[in-house]
Amino acid sequence: MDKVGRVLIEEEALNKRIKELGMEITRDFQGKKLVMVGILKGAVVFMSDLAKHIKLPLEMDFMAVSSYGASTKSSGVVRILKDLDLEVEDKDVLIVEDIVDTGLTLHYLCDYLLSRKPNSLKVCSCFDKPSRRKIPVTIDYLGFEIPDEFVIGYGLDYDQKYRNLPYVSVLELEKDDK
Repeated sequence: MDKVGRVLIEEEALNKRIKELGMEITRDFQGKKLVMVGILKGAVVFMSDLAKHIKLPLEMDFMAVSSYGASTKSSGVVRILKDLDLEVEDKDVLIVEDIVDTGLTLHYLCDYLLSRKPNSLKVCSCFDKPSRRKIPVTIDYLGFEIPDEFVIGYGLDYDQKYRNLPYVSVLELEKDDK
C-alpha cells in the first residue's frame, strides 16, 4: 500500500451517496426496461453497490474499453476490448462509469451505444474531473466531483492495483515512478 496517499473520499460518504443515486435511478426508471452497462474494470465495484440500491428489475452487461494502459494520463485513443452481450435496442440504457475526465471515452461510448437504437441513454458516474474535460459530455447521475489528481480505490486503479480500497485516495508516486 506504498502508493496510497491522503484519503479524498471516505467509505461512509461513498456508501451514502451511492444509496442516494440508487433511489434517484429507481424513481427515474420506473416502468422502463433498464439495462445497466458497466465499463470494465473500474466500474465493477461502483455498479455492484449501486445495483443493490436500485429497486427495479434490471439487466446488467459490461463493456471493456481502454484509453489509459499503465499510464496515469489518458491516451485519448479509445479501444473496445469487450462489447455487449445483450441487445439494447428499445431498452433504457444506463452507462455506469467509474470516472469521467477528458470526456473522450464517454463521448465515444455514447455515440457507439446510440447507434444501437436504445429508447434512452443516460450516464451515471461515481466520479467526475471537470477540470480535465476536452469534450463536453452529460453526466445524468453523479457521485462526486473531484480535483485533478490521480486517484485510486473504490474501483480506480494504478497499473491494475488498489481497486479494492473501500475509499478513494490520492496516488502517491515517487519521482522514479512518474
